[in-house]
Amino acid sequence: MQISVMQMCPGHDKAANIAQARAIFDAAPDLRGFVCLPEMWSCLGGNRSTKFEQSETLPGFGSGAVGGAAYEFLRQTALARGIVVHGGSICERGEGAEAGRLFNTTLVFDPDGREIARYRKIHLFDIVTPDGTGYRESATYGAGQEIVTYQAQGITVGCTICYDMRFGEVFLSLRQRGAELIFAPAAFTVPTGQAHWHVLLRARAIETQSWIAASATVGEHIDAKGETRATFGHSLICDPWGQVVAEKPEGIGLATAAMDRAATARIRRDMPVLEHRHARDVAALSAFAA
Repeated sequence: MQISVMQMCPGHDKAANIAQARAIFDAAPDLRGFVCLPEMWSCLGGNRSTKFEQSETLPGFGSGAVGGAAYEFLRQTALARGIVVHGGSICERGEGAEAGRLFNTTLVFDPDGREIARYRKIHLFDIVTPDGTGYRESATYGAGQEIVTYQAQGITVGCTICYDMRFGEVFLSLRQRGAELIFAPAAFTVPTGQAHWHVLLRARAIETQSWIAASATVGEHIDAKGETRATFGHSLICDPWGQVVAEKPEGIGLATAAMDRAATARIRRDMPVLEHRHARDVAALSAFAA
């Protein structure tokens, strides 16, 4: 099974970002299996007003109704190419009781263009990086509440977004639900990326004995205060032994690897860590997932 992770340099102009993603797809006509886009690929940066302008109200899940420009780009790409498009994440505009709120949301489409999964980022990035730059994602976005897996190409796939990768219980919950492949689209800062990106992703692969596919943003964008911020890039794919088997350190484009399910089964058989977990660990994870 082929897995590809897309690396982009998006800004806050959705139309330009869609054009960039389309150009990357067009340059790779032989894509198969799964393709994942980065976190917030449709609108990265800008102020709160810009984020609302570029956000999309999503159709009802499974309704088949027409969505916004980013939603339809993902759907039509999956359908035209006969692939699974794991849509990184886009800016979702809440409705009803959630009106006035935004969500950092993953959308997944199967080769028939059907939406098969939707995941809202659970852990919001409210930190100060080592260079003193502050981030407060919760000032703009609401937090998701549900662990999400889906079935595609005969594989159970888990959903995470960026900062989620610092919370191992999320990944272990996905493994408990049968995940063999976990996507981690991201827009990692340069300081945190230099220190932790590879370490965290390899650790999540090792502890879950799963394939980890992390598509990233790279380069510079303008934040809400008009300041320039940079993201780390290094989109990569790890195997269940924690080895990086494909990586795109810089620039826009794709990294691709073949997912060997026999290797996954062998590693899990020879080192059955899930079966070795203590009852108290399982209970704690069950409580979290609930």
